This record gives sequence, C-alpha cells and structure tokens, in this order.
Amino acid sequence: MLIRRLLLSAVLLGLSTPLWAKNVDLDYRVRFLPDTEQAEVSLTLEEGDAVISLAFNLGDDEMYSDFKTDDGQWTQNSSELGTWTPAKGKSTLSYRVLINHERSDGRFDARITEDWALLRGDDLVPSVKLRQKDKVKLVSRLKFDLPKGWKSVETGWPRVAKNTFRIDNPQRKFDRPTGWIVAGKIGTRRAKLGETDVAVAAPVGEGMRRMDVMTLLTFVWPHAQEVFPRDPDKLLIVGAGNPMWRGGLSAANSYYMHSDRPLVSENGTSSLVHELVHVFSRIRARDRSDWITEGLAEYYAIELMRRAGGLSEERYQKIREQLIGWSKPVKSLRTNNSSGPVTARAVLLLQELDREIRQATKGTTQPRSLDDVTRGLMRLDKASTKDFIEISENVMGSASEVLDNKLLR
Repeated sequence: MLIRRLLLSAVLLGLSTPLWAKNVDLDYRVRFLPDTEQAEVSLTLEEGDAVISLAFNLGDDEMYSDFKTDDGQWTQNSSELGTWTPAKGKSTLSYRVLINHERSDGRFDARITEDWALLRGDDLVPSVKLRQKDKVKLVSRLKFDLPKGWKSVETGWPRVAKNTFRIDNPQRKFDRPTGWIVAGKIGTRRAKLGETDVAVAAPVGEGMRRMDVMTLLTFVWPHAQEVFPRDPDKLLIVGAGNPMWRGGLSAANSYYMHSDRPLVSENGTSSLVHELVHVFSRIRARDRSDWITEGLAEYYAIELMRRAGGLSEERYQKIREQLIGWSKPVKSLRTNNSSGPVTARAVLLLQELDREIRQATKGTTQPRSLDDVTRGLMRLDKASTKDFIEISENVMGSASEVLDNKLLR
C-alpha cells in the first residue's frame, strides 16, 4: 500500500510539473554616466510576448526617471509604481537611475565618481512583480558598458564574458542583478576557498587592504564551512574610504566593508567575519526577533575567530566582560532593529545556550551545540523567537532554562 501511494504521488508530481519550459533571453545592460551621477539601464526581452507585464516598485525617493520603451507600453499612475507591457518580438525598456545615495549625514552606501562606481544591483533594477505565460523560463544576463578609462567591473555573479555576468537565483521567480557591484579603476584579489570563488575588489587608492582581507577569510573559512552547510559559487567583498558609510553591509553573494574598519577590532570581534556569517547563513527574522539575526552574526564573529586559534581563552573572557558591561541596560531582546547593546546581550545568551546544549547532550550518541540550532534556523524563510526556542529545545531534547528568560518575552 505504501509503495502504491509513493508511485501515485510520483505520477501526480509529474503531471503538475511542466515537462519542458521555453527559455527566453532577458538581457540587462548598464551604462554608467559619471557626469550626471546616473546609470542608464535597459531590459531587453528576446520574445516580449512571453511576458504579460512587469510591475516595478520604484520607491518614494525619485531615483528612477526617463522611462522609454519601443513598441511596448509603459504606464505610471504614481511615482512609486510603473508597469511595462512588452511588445511582441524583441522588446526593450530603458530608464535612468541616480547612483549616489546618502545613508546618513555625509555618508554614502552608493556612490559614483569620475573613476569608479560602488553600489548594489538592487538599486539598478527595482523589485518587480512578474506576470508571464506558462512554461516560460527567463534566462538573465547582465552586461556593462564602461566609461572611457574604466578598467573592469565585479559582481557577486558568475562572469560569462568580458563585463558580462549570468544572473540565476533559484529562490526568485524573476532574476534581477542583486548584490554589490564595483566598477571602474579597481584592483582585485582572487582565491578559491572551499568550493567558492572569492574576490576582494575596491577602487584603486581607497585604502582597501585586499590581501589582509583574503588572509583573514582563508583563516576562518574552514570553520565557517563546518557550521554553515552552504557554499556560494562566488563571493565578492567590496570597499572604499570616506565618504562611504563606515560600517559593513551584506547582500546577495557579496558584502561591503569600509576600508578604514579594522579587520579585528580591539574588543576581539570582526566586522568582516560578522558580514560573512550573514552571507553564509541568510537567517532573517520576523516578529521583533532581529536579536537572532544580529546576535548569531556577532556570536560567530567571535566564535569562528576562537575556533581558528585567533583568540586566546584569556582574550575570550575579556570580550565577555566587555559584552556584559555594554549590555547592562538591556531589559528585552525583542526588537525589529537590534542595537549594539541588544546584540551584545544576545551574544551572551547564545553563549550560555551553547554551554547548556553541550552539557545536556554530553555523553549521548549525538552531542549537540548551538551550531545545530543555527543549521535548523537556516531552513526557515524567516525565524521568530518562538521558532528559535522550539528548535533549541528540540536539539537539546528538553526544556531550556537559559531560554526561560524575561528578555525573550
């Protein structure tokens, strides 16, 4: 009976899954315009009638302008929403986008100069709601036309030709060029770490210590692989100096670091490793549980350095003392945006939970740790505090005293 049910399920799955899908080329083309601090972007569908419409979320900061299409139709009933209905046959939509974006007073998280551009592809092509015909698969490529004197371009996507990249994200119905991009007069260091092609790239003269970054990544990489069962095909780390934002920002297959930030800070943590954890884990939070995302990233920023031999036990205990002092005012971890003190208190709780799990499973056939909880969280689209507690107690095999805590209520 069980075999019959399995066979029936397989037949039904085959009937519900298309036996074939027609590939339709979608080509993105980007031309940087330093004089106007813009980029000109075009989307070309080889067969426009394969797509019914593309509805773009343009946001409310008026970054996008000059929309043009050939025989198709562009309708924009508000500044925040525009819809492209492609023409039959080959069809193109083009527009312009402002590059420079001030994240805080005088600090930028996207910038273009005469010699280089540093930005996220998410801004070049805004988020889209796609309506397409059945049995159609869009095959996306991203090509750059660089200004005179600009040498090269790097993205977090596989390179298929000069200044051309293949965009393929199985998690999305519509493939768009997300993640960090750096172009212009840039210098790059490359290495193969595990199964991942790693590139550290930055504009020339911006003080990015490419070799130092690659050395630290090489140092912690094997320990990160032991925790996170996920190897991106490619990883890009970009950076620049002032007036870029003085922090770290992760994105798809890539992250940004200000070139002046220390690779390992005086308190023993590493922004570089912190952002690496975000890229590897992809753990996102919901229901006022950002302490999970940021707490785990900072926990492993310390722990991976420790496992790699970069922190002595004495130094590790000093870091704990600093975390205790910094987090004293914290009364609750529940928040949508984890602050520094909240993240510090989350790290302490995670360290306590790791010890509790190890002690509870010591001497069993399957000793466990916080690593097992983290791998469980990676399977979720978004994690809540309730999810975290349930997975932790399932890993431990009993209720947790550490998590029976007013900080989590």
